Amino acid sequence: MALLEVEGVSAGYGVAPNILNEVSITVEAGRIYSIIGPNGAGKSTLLKVIAGLLRPRAGRLVFDGATLNGLRPDQILARGLCFIPQDRCLFPEMTVRENLRMGGYLERDRRVVERRMRRVFEIFPELADRGGQQAGTLSGGQQQMAALGRALMVEPKLLMVDEPSLGLAPRVTEQIFATIRTFRELGMSVAMVEQNARRSLECSDWSYVLDLGTKRFEGPADRMLSDPRIHELYLGKRPGGAKAPERGKP
Repeated sequence: MALLEVEGVSAGYGVAPNILNEVSITVEAGRIYSIIGPNGAGKSTLLKVIAGLLRPRAGRLVFDGATLNGLRPDQILARGLCFIPQDRCLFPEMTVRENLRMGGYLERDRRVVERRMRRVFEIFPELADRGGQQAGTLSGGQQQMAALGRALMVEPKLLMVDEPSLGLAPRVTEQIFATIRTFRELGMSVAMVEQNARRSLECSDWSYVLDLGTKRFEGPADRMLSDPRIHELYLGKRPGGAKAPERGKP
């Protein structure tokens, strides 16, 4: 069943030409999606359009049966669609607990907020040990955990994450991707834009490939990993370890 349907969306900034041109994607419940492609392909722009941070110039967005076009970001969040941008947008001078409570500001029942926070601390024990620490003093990996934890406080149906591994050490990156897989077990859908295309595909069920603002490929993520076209254009090596040929060469 489709949770999110993006139909023929075109979008851009100010008076500049479109960044996205008639892009259509579908997100089903309980699955992980990766959106990959070269820099400037429109990946982050697509997430911003879905989250309501950028109005589409054309096209239609439907989430959980309701049209999103024209809704404010807070109204979209209230419907269960949460977006974590690249900079994570934590409040650096507030504690970890205070940041998490900000994620639950739409919930008026304090008991529900505390229950959600306990679940966040079960998923991220490091945050439980640093509940009283200012978010701005956390390491990059801990800040990403805090951002993910704050999103969990919303109990989203769909979580969109822009570059979850950006600036993180390999060990921490593995931990973040392992956590994202647990979100699927909790019944959430996840859509992520990720610079590490290979790792993103390994974590996903389905993938979309954007290039120059259009959807170029889509398919099961495991098939993408073995597709010579994807290796040549985006992963850098062909299956088996051979380097891909340069563009325009046999």
